[in-house]
Amino acid sequence: MNFFRGVMGGQAAGPQPTGAETIQKLCDRVASSTLLEDRRDAVRALKSLSKKYRMEVGTQATDHLINILQTDRSDSEILGYALDTLYNIICNDEEEEQDETAQKQADDLGTKFTEAFIQDPEHITLLLTMLEEFDFHVRWPAVKLLTALLRNQCVQLQSIILVSPMGVSRLMDLLADSREVIRNDGLLLLQQLTKGNAAIQKIVAFENAFERLLDIITEEGSSDGGIVVEDCLLLLRNLLKNNSSNQNFFKEGSFIQRMKPWFEVGDDNSGWSAQKVTNLHLMLQLVRVMVSPVNSPGATASCQKSMYQCGLLQQLCTILMATGVPADILTETINTVSEVIRGSQVNQDYFASVNAPSNPPRPAIVVLLMSMVNERQPFVLRCAVLYCFQCFLYKNQKGQGEIVATLLPSTIDANSISAGQLLCGGLFSADSLSNWCASVALAHALQDNLTQKEQLLRVQLATSLGKPPVSLLQQCTNILSQGSKVQTRVGLLMLLCTWINNCPIAVTHFLHNQENVPFLTAQISENLGEDERLVQGLCALLLGICIYYNDNSLENYTKEKLKQLIEKRIGKENFVEKLGFVTKHELYSRAAQKPQPVFPAPDQMLFDHEFTKLVKELEGVITKAVHKSSEDEKKEEEVKKTLEQHDNIVTQYKELIREQDAKIQELKEQVSSMTTQNEQMQTTMAQQLSQIQQHKDQYNLLKLKLGKENPSHANNSLGDSAHVNGMQTEKATQLQEEMEELRGQHALLQTQLGEKDAIIDSLRSEGSQSADGATGGSDDTELLKELELLRSQVQTQAAEITQLKSDNENLLRGAETESTGAAPSGDFLSDATKMAELESRLAAQTSEMERLKEEFQGLTESRAQLEQQAASATSSAAILQTEMAKLEVDLQDSKKEQDDLLVLLADQDQKIQSLRQRLKDLGEMVDDEDELDTRDQTDEDDEDED
Repeated sequence: MNFFRGVMGGQAAGPQPTGAETIQKLCDRVASSTLLEDRRDAVRALKSLSKKYRMEVGTQATDHLINILQTDRSDSEILGYALDTLYNIICNDEEEEQDETAQKQADDLGTKFTEAFIQDPEHITLLLTMLEEFDFHVRWPAVKLLTALLRNQCVQLQSIILVSPMGVSRLMDLLADSREVIRNDGLLLLQQLTKGNAAIQKIVAFENAFERLLDIITEEGSSDGGIVVEDCLLLLRNLLKNNSSNQNFFKEGSFIQRMKPWFEVGDDNSGWSAQKVTNLHLMLQLVRVMVSPVNSPGATASCQKSMYQCGLLQQLCTILMATGVPADILTETINTVSEVIRGSQVNQDYFASVNAPSNPPRPAIVVLLMSMVNERQPFVLRCAVLYCFQCFLYKNQKGQGEIVATLLPSTIDANSISAGQLLCGGLFSADSLSNWCASVALAHALQDNLTQKEQLLRVQLATSLGKPPVSLLQQCTNILSQGSKVQTRVGLLMLLCTWINNCPIAVTHFLHNQENVPFLTAQISENLGEDERLVQGLCALLLGICIYYNDNSLENYTKEKLKQLIEKRIGKENFVEKLGFVTKHELYSRAAQKPQPVFPAPDQMLFDHEFTKLVKELEGVITKAVHKSSEDEKKEEEVKKTLEQHDNIVTQYKELIREQDAKIQELKEQVSSMTTQNEQMQTTMAQQLSQIQQHKDQYNLLKLKLGKENPSHANNSLGDSAHVNGMQTEKATQLQEEMEELRGQHALLQTQLGEKDAIIDSLRSEGSQSADGATGGSDDTELLKELELLRSQVQTQAAEITQLKSDNENLLRGAETESTGAAPSGDFLSDATKMAELESRLAAQTSEMERLKEEFQGLTESRAQLEQQAASATSSAAILQTEMAKLEVDLQDSKKEQDDLLVLLADQDQKIQSLRQRLKDLGEMVDDEDELDTRDQTDEDDEDED
């Protein structure tokens, strides 16, 4: 122990050992001591020296410390000392201020020791098992050591932990630790672990990370919380960014709804702390991660829908219109709202309905545009507003129409400020950035919308008193020709290119002004400086659009004349070279990367993302259009006309086939309907048969009952007449009751006969429809058989009812014989009359069914005729399809003939070149211009062949 006292600060006589010697002795002590207390003291001493002698301790003691972790698992104190020592030699202490050289050396030293430590994956597995220890002095140093290792060698350590059994699960258990220090450092560890590794991100997410992190954020006070909330948000961002699987899991788990309370702000928004600003900024970034334009369109649309339904979009708009919100939070909120509404019609409609809390209320779009064209507003805020306006109009033709409508003369309101007025004001402002922003915003109102391009041609502007108004298109070209700043001219050229693109009417309006084409040719042909090359390229693009979408309605500016003008004034090769300046510009590549306009400085704000797509689409077709000759264009037009004619024929055949299919489908539906009605009729007949059988049974029972009672009356004494008369009266009463029952049954039969009449009428009407629709003959035959069966059943019913009537009459006669000359009652006569009526009605129905049978025979004949017509139509369709196939074969033959002609022309040109070379070799003079023209023609033919 005296040795350790000397090391730890005791005064010893003689020369003092160096640090390396002391560390060597301590390492020997750790390796050789048998007592746990001695080893613990030695490791404690190494820990105290590890920061000052980092190199020596790391070189000499690392293996001994790892051995301590493996062998002395039962003593938590020595494990804690060993882990702290390893942490000191591996971690790069960022708290101490060091110069760059010293910091670099320290970083290299930490990386070196980390590489040595993770060479054996078992060392990492050992540390992961340490995390299962609940003792604070073991678990916390193990968490810090793993975090330091991940900072130095993240990728290698991620791969080791990924294959380690239960490795990620052990790390996730840190979030459930009741000790906040371990939980918070566990958050930092998971942040490092999930960086750039999608597999680990998925495992962490499915270990219920979202639920735990959102619970911690809520417990810590959401946006008002401290640094722990920030760490949770950073970890959430790692898990969700560029990970579609986790994003879908987050949405399906209804975690988007739990984000809404984060953005609840009060009326008093003054005095926000720096931590709250940071937290809210990260929360907004999380929302943007879920609806980023780089995500798949389906996933983005689903998240946008959820955000609207849960009220998150409404909450963001509340922050947008609130007062006292810090500028950077307001800017990020605008960007977030932009991406939540981008491409979602429902969200865009809601945003259009949001009003600012002003007097009078103004639409939020108008308030934002006022900030965009105000040069005193911060640059990043103006960029955010422009992005918001672009996202509002993205794939939103309804919104585009509303914006353009505010510029039309019939909708302008002089008492209020509209979006169109603000855009015009920014377009002609003295501030070049306002010019550019307004030009791009107006271009997005015309993007892929031919109707609004034509509507905007109606806009007239008053320039000054006493002068007639000019069109918006003309005013843009006037400002362009005045030689303003490069940023202004680039914005106006982008607006004009977007405007006249794919709109021949706008091209005609542009060319109608006699000054526009000379101005463009002069701009392109001049040799200007580096800054003007971009303007020259955009002028070439604008002139190329005028050629490509020219409908030749102006005699002086047809396609051919414009190409001749380019060849004479500029030169085709020079024109194409100037056109290529646009895509070669550095800022063009930067703007093409993502939709959000992000620029380091206002003067670098030159290109719009959607415009870069337009340039990429048009550059090739304009180059081909300029190089094509008039003959090639005529040939192409002829081929196009031929193809259009063939397409029209094919379209006609397709329409004819569709009509026939529709008729066949209609006939099938009619057959199905009649089959259903037939089944219903069979069901009704079965019910009627069962009811008739019931009537028969009741009638037989009545006959049996009356037959038993009659013999008893015959044996009675004639002398006892008073008693007999009483009995007869009683029987007559009983017969009257039974006749009342029969009368009710007759009424029921009459009702059923009425239903049969209705069925016959419906069958008659269906028969007429069948004659018009030509249903199958087999169905009619079946229906006819069923009607015959119905008629026979009805006749059977009539016979049975006749028998019932005769039985009733016999009963009446028996009653009269037994009675003392009493006359039959009026009820019995009435029943007999009704029975006669019923019999006559059944006879009428029988004749009606005979007539219906004749009508169905006629229907069968008409059906046969319609089937013949259908067969004729099918054969004509087959003939038309055969003709269409022949036309397609002819088209292929014509294409082959064209290819053969091109090959022959190429061979002829090669022969001419060889003959010219032979003439030159023989000393003959050959015209160089002819040779050059021949080569140009050959090149054009090759391009056409391609």
